Amino acid sequence: MAVVNRQVLLKRRPTGAPTIGDFEVVDAPMPAPTEGEILCRTIYLSLDPYMRGRMNEGRSYATPAQVGKPMVGGTVGEVVESRHPGFARGDFVLGYDGWQAYAVSQGVGARKLDPKQAPISTALGVLGMPGMTAYVGLLDIGKPKEGETVVVSAAAGAVGSAVGQIAKIKGCRVVGVVGSREKCEHVVKELGFDACVNHKAEDLVQALEKACPRGIDIYFENVGGGVLAAVLRLINPNARIPLCGLISEYNATTPPPGPNLRPLLVNRALIKGFIVFDHADRLGEFLRDCTGWVREGRLKYREDIVEGLENAPSAFLGLFQGRNFGKLLVRVGDDPTRSIASR
Repeated sequence: MAVVNRQVLLKRRPTGAPTIGDFEVVDAPMPAPTEGEILCRTIYLSLDPYMRGRMNEGRSYATPAQVGKPMVGGTVGEVVESRHPGFARGDFVLGYDGWQAYAVSQGVGARKLDPKQAPISTALGVLGMPGMTAYVGLLDIGKPKEGETVVVSAAAGAVGSAVGQIAKIKGCRVVGVVGSREKCEHVVKELGFDACVNHKAEDLVQALEKACPRGIDIYFENVGGGVLAAVLRLINPNARIPLCGLISEYNATTPPPGPNLRPLLVNRALIKGFIVFDHADRLGEFLRDCTGWVREGRLKYREDIVEGLENAPSAFLGLFQGRNFGKLLVRVGDDPTRSIASR
């Protein structure tokens, strides 16, 4: 075992877009578990847009990250020492240990993973928080009906790609919105979307009109800004808009001007914000359905894996520039299960 614990700390709270200087890589003493605790070695660290909000100070749905402490984040790790009756050395667990190579916890909220069921990295993506966000947001708020048209922004991302595929499973016409030709080709050819629009290369309203000849019944919102404004012009009566994220606005220093909300009134549309952590009661159904769909090949996923914890800050900054393609992960340590899940 290593004698030091590499960590990435939040050095200061950013104003506007984060920079590399807002983080600090340090080597800290190796933690040791006491009675009722476990020591986990991080294998995968998840990088997600919500982390930008945790870097701010102020009221939110979750406690902000602490300056001088490891950045917060979901992890998949291996128990290397246990003084907890519910965990044994060698267990693989989903946790929230943050940006560090090792962490001690009491196991609260940790979930054991079976590498024979699916690659353990999927617990941070299609079979984890992003996948459950897609599942709950689309099914519980979007309430898709067969034959309806669903538009998904950030459609090549971890959440958006799952939303589109689940909508197809439910019999909907699905249109993605992305920022590159390569991503358009991926969601149509690999994920089975009916159409895709590149918002950086086309007139968005015209392209959406062509792709959605019967209008838009459900818009799964991950981006905000100009994409939302274009979609609102095409929504149908009684449209539903699960409001999952607004990544285009996360680095804004002043409130951005909002789109015209009159179409929401005229069309009696429902727009509802949601946080996946409020829907823990849906975990069992989500894992049952989505694990089955993954194993059947009906729900595909793509991972963008960066090697080395020290590269987490630059990879995180790339999230807001669209550099990642698929679920963004950092491989912090060796994954001894990689040959197991493929059997």
